[in-house]
Amino acid sequence: MATAKIKKGDQVIVLSGKDKGRTGEVVKSLPKDGKVVVSGLNVAVRHKKPTQGSPQGGLERSEAPMHVSKVAHVTADGKPTRVRFEERDGKKVRVAVKTGEVING
Repeated sequence: MATAKIKKGDQVIVLSGKDKGRTGEVVKSLPKDGKVVVSGLNVAVRHKKPTQGSPQGGLERSEAPMHVSKVAHVTADGKPTRVRFEERDGKKVRVAVKTGEVING
């Protein structure tokens, strides 16, 4: 994968799955796996036994990575859009396909 179209800090919307339609911020990007971790979405629950370190035990909730094709960048008006690359002022920048606005970062 050459350059990532979705990076850490981007606002994205989920296109499919149990969290379809919900938006969040990308916390972590895993470009080698083609996955992203979005805050508050795709939450996985693990049952933990009590240990000396955590005598309470119980349920442990954490965000699981989701495939980058399941998310799309969100424009200023809250709609999903694809991202393309353009060269502006001699720099390679990310641009929203629908609106043409430059995506910071």
